[in-house]
Amino acid sequence: MRQSLLFCELEADQPKTERSSTTFADNLRLPVHRWIRFSAGFSGAWAQHLIQTTRKNLDVRVLDPFAGSGTTLIAAENARVSAYGVEAHPFVFRLASAKLLHRSKADEFAKLAKAIRNSAQHRKPSIEGYPQLIRKCFTDAALGELDCLRAALEAMDDGSHASRLAWLTLVGILRACSHVGTAQWQYVLPKKRKKFPASPYAAFDALSRVMLSDMAKSSVIDGPQANLIQGDARDCGGVPDQFATLVITSPPYPNNYDYADATRLEMCFLREINGWGDLQASVRRFLMRSCTQQVPESAVDLHETIAEPLLTPIRPQISEVCDRLAKIRLSKGGRKTYHLMIATYFHDMARTWNALRRVCDSPSQVCFVIGDSAPYGVYVPVIDWIGMLAIRAGFKSFHFEKTRDRNTKWKNRKHRVPLCEGRLWVEG
Repeated sequence: MRQSLLFCELEADQPKTERSSTTFADNLRLPVHRWIRFSAGFSGAWAQHLIQTTRKNLDVRVLDPFAGSGTTLIAAENARVSAYGVEAHPFVFRLASAKLLHRSKADEFAKLAKAIRNSAQHRKPSIEGYPQLIRKCFTDAALGELDCLRAALEAMDDGSHASRLAWLTLVGILRACSHVGTAQWQYVLPKKRKKFPASPYAAFDALSRVMLSDMAKSSVIDGPQANLIQGDARDCGGVPDQFATLVITSPPYPNNYDYADATRLEMCFLREINGWGDLQASVRRFLMRSCTQQVPESAVDLHETIAEPLLTPIRPQISEVCDRLAKIRLSKGGRKTYHLMIATYFHDMARTWNALRRVCDSPSQVCFVIGDSAPYGVYVPVIDWIGMLAIRAGFKSFHFEKTRDRNTKWKNRKHRVPLCEGRLWVEG
């Protein structure tokens, strides 16, 4: 069937879950979702509402190929339907895995959290050896308490569900305890100061109580456990053929957001990396290519990439856009490789659609929370191109619902090309 692209504004009187679906703000108040803040996400309430609504007309089996911190999977568990998720970022995979333990025994977690807290208070901190970023982001007093909590956790870690939940508790309080700007998720602003950073011990106690309260509510959920795979959306390895009837996801946007850098603070504190330079080997190489850090000039041949058969439906358009970007970058100080990023992003997206066609049943419905892009002010019709690649992979049709405008408020924005965000619906 010929693809269609319909841009539909959402009416102001639509349910709040519909209007706020493409933001993470609701999750700050939702049980389990609120345990760790992940800005690159969408509303868990909307995802659960969509699953429950779809169940009226379809046998729902849910898939999220870009699972992130587990929003879709938790929504599926709450709706008592089967679900698979795939997440490539190793650290974010661990965050989501821990959140999916929300139906574990609360008393065991409570006991361990208390033991960690008591042990930490009797330890001597050792703040030497932490990476420079950590020393900039925490006072010596705060870092001392966090170090004692980390040491107590490591000493008691037995690999149990309770241990993994305690690990999540510690990770979840780090940014609140920093006295500098630690904007979620990508940016750390050492020159920006907070008036009232949280005390680590008090924050650990408070988040433990929140988690215990949420776990008590989760104990009544009797549906299937969601399956989370550490893997790649571009092949969806481990997901059974024709499993999914409903895909709910938000892939990376081609807007140069470095998802590898999103957890640098946490990974540095845990001494898993020493700094930004370690992210390529530890994270970036696993991820879909959506930022220029992943595509240095030496790594990609632009013409070979665009000539790939997977890009046939959009080849004339993407060739023109990438050529423009290649020329414009020569006049820019940073000379960012946006031309390579755009080419590889859509090649990766085409591979993802091929994988989704394998794992999606017929009929099926796919919902991408996505936005368009304009690197160096050159507009990239992301939504249209993604839809066209879906059709090439064997899906039937697509349409788009715009939920909000983007690039309209920031005084320091790089260009004035109007952008939007919304939901791309694909039928299969």
